[in-house]
Amino acid sequence: MSTIFEEFLIGHYRDFDAYLATYLDVEPTHPDMMRYLYGPLGRYSANGGKRHRPLICLLSCKAVGGDPAMARSAAAAIENFHTAALIHDDIADDAKLRRGEPCLHITQGEGLAINDGDLALSLVNGTVVNDPLLSDALKVRVVQELVAMTTRTVEGQALDIGWAQDDRFDLTVDDYLAMARHKTAYYSGGVPLAIGAIVGGGTDEQVSVLRHYGMSTGLAFQIQDDLLNLMGTEEATKKDFRGDITEGKRTLVVVHALEHSDHADELVGILRAGTSDPDELSRAVEIMQDAGSIDFAHRYALDLVADAKARLIGRLSPSESRALLLSMADFFISRSS
Repeated sequence: MSTIFEEFLIGHYRDFDAYLATYLDVEPTHPDMMRYLYGPLGRYSANGGKRHRPLICLLSCKAVGGDPAMARSAAAAIENFHTAALIHDDIADDAKLRRGEPCLHITQGEGLAINDGDLALSLVNGTVVNDPLLSDALKVRVVQELVAMTTRTVEGQALDIGWAQDDRFDLTVDDYLAMARHKTAYYSGGVPLAIGAIVGGGTDEQVSVLRHYGMSTGLAFQIQDDLLNLMGTEEATKKDFRGDITEGKRTLVVVHALEHSDHADELVGILRAGTSDPDELSRAVEIMQDAGSIDFAHRYALDLVADAKARLIGRLSPSESRALLLSMADFFISRSS
């Protein structure tokens, strides 16, 4: 059964797609710029999923009594950052598929893909700075949030890549949570909701509670993403099924299993092998299940969402937007893709 939040996404993401595309609707000074830069990035961005990050930014703005149109440029900035992060992340992970399509570095080559990601990054602050609807003071405050978001995400990515580069499996649940909060929760929840509230003229308390809600639900979103990669289906996830095992990712499920399984050494061996053999991938999942790690991660996400919803209900006045944000948390941990 779909949530009201999922119905909201389905009803609004195409309109936002059209708005987002305007940032790449340019007249290049050389025709090959369209071939090597704007065209590939535009096609990649158009395969953008449900656009939950920009749309929750607009919801947050409305939830504090603001005009969502005022937050559109900031919402686009967040989505452009997401595009850049995915392009660069796929290169770092040597991934093959993104949302059921070949990764940009597969179709365009690594050099052009990096350049496309750099262009998407350049659109982050520029979309806000050039917005005539925002005052200069508001632009500065929003850009400060975007800079902090970028920094936190890069910090999390450094941990993720560094642990893999140094072949580190001596990690704890707390290590994972620190990495995931930085790499995902800031830009997938905390900052979109905080910026929406800021642009909407929310009080400091409203900005704070919405930021906290976004951080908690954003972390739950990442945990569910990790679980889907292990327990979903290739058709549902539209990505390499169990590719996190092939890539040796240090997910919450993995680090919990390494702390609690009697077969931790065997699991590390599979994670280090880079295998895509279905039997080996299934064995890795079996080890994690036997250690209670799948259930642990699912319970952790459920607890995050329950606590976050209780806090939001206690501090944000009832409204249609608040109801949608509460439904968002349920969607994050019940989605199948």
